[in-house]
Amino acid sequence: MLARHADDSPPHLERLQDRAEVTVTDASGLGEAMPGSQALFLWDFFSTALRDVWPRCGELEWVHVAAAGVDSLVFPELADSNVVVTNARGIFDRPIAEYVLGAVLAHAKQTHRSAELQRQHVWQHRETRTLRGATVAVVGTGAIGRECARVLSGLGMVVRGFGRTSRQGDPDFGEVLASSELAAHVDDVDYLVVAAPLTPQTRGLVDAEVLRALPATAHLVNIGRGESVVTEDLVEAVRSGGLDGASLDVMDPEPPPRDSPLWDLPGVHLTAHMSGDVTGWLEALALQFVDNAERWLDGSELGNVVDTRLGFVPVGAA
Repeated sequence: MLARHADDSPPHLERLQDRAEVTVTDASGLGEAMPGSQALFLWDFFSTALRDVWPRCGELEWVHVAAAGVDSLVFPELADSNVVVTNARGIFDRPIAEYVLGAVLAHAKQTHRSAELQRQHVWQHRETRTLRGATVAVVGTGAIGRECARVLSGLGMVVRGFGRTSRQGDPDFGEVLASSELAAHVDDVDYLVVAAPLTPQTRGLVDAEVLRALPATAHLVNIGRGESVVTEDLVEAVRSGGLDGASLDVMDPEPPPRDSPLWDLPGVHLTAHMSGDVTGWLEALALQFVDNAERWLDGSELGNVVDTRLGFVPVGAA
């Protein structure tokens, strides 16, 4: 188990102590702990420490990471090995979808502008937008993107899905368009929601071309990975009036440096990578691992097996 700090162990591990030898360590002690270890729980979900100690992981069979995204974990040697990787798919779906709903509502109903006016003691009547009939493009058709689609479509929004490949008959999106063709299909989009894992195909996906294709009234919401949006292009789009701001729970770099224009750019709202972190989330993450560990110890099939070549759990394989 790799904790954030040596004394920051996940809860509920006592359920495993009669069946397995459990060691809790931080990154500095991982190399010493790995020889002879068959399973690794990455509680520090942004850690890249496994790559550094890979030569000492000859008996490793399974890695579970307490995150939906595995971009910080997977490296070529791991992807080429027989080590099974599982993730925290399912824990963050609803909380993140609720965050996206909040961001969309705050934009449509000018909540941030109202707060500014209140601080200025200004009473200003305004008209706001309705979400019924508005079009939202969700980039990423995994579990989080699908939950976003369900929540937003429940408000009468028209939801359009973009994934790695185009297809028909999707249960949540109907037609899924290829994300590589994003710029060709967003000229009528009111909200662009980025919910995709970070892969070579999604890195820098939302660039100047895509942002220019969006209507000037569109709003960007990113809860996927910061590197999927080209920060410089986003700043230019907002400054030039080509985009009606953005709600960013992830950004590149993260956190932004103190002199980043994102801090003070009108219409841009930042949160500290917390869209999925609701009360009880750490308990849920730990219990998910323990449940999976008991399956592993029983020789049963593991849940949430990641295709390390793709970088995510394929639809239907969770």
